[in-house]
Amino acid sequence: MVQVYFHCSNAEGTLIDHYGAAVSNLTEARDRAAQIMRSMILTPSNEDWRDWVIHVSDDDGEEIFDLPFTAMLGKPH
Repeated sequence: MVQVYFHCSNAEGTLIDHYGAAVSNLTEARDRAAQIMRSMILTPSNEDWRDWVIHVSDDDGEEIFDLPFTAMLGKPH
């Protein structure tokens, strides 16, 4: 198991994940990132989530991969 962190950012700032989650592999990390993304999108708000990205990082702060919210929402028409 590896501890990874799911930081979310847009052009205006970053939401830091101080707790992270233990995952077994990259597929599990990607699934957790998608779960976080869905949770944020479904929370009632006026936020346009298409500008946001989840950055998945390890204990050393090295980014493993990022996942733009547009992967789930699509781009505006």
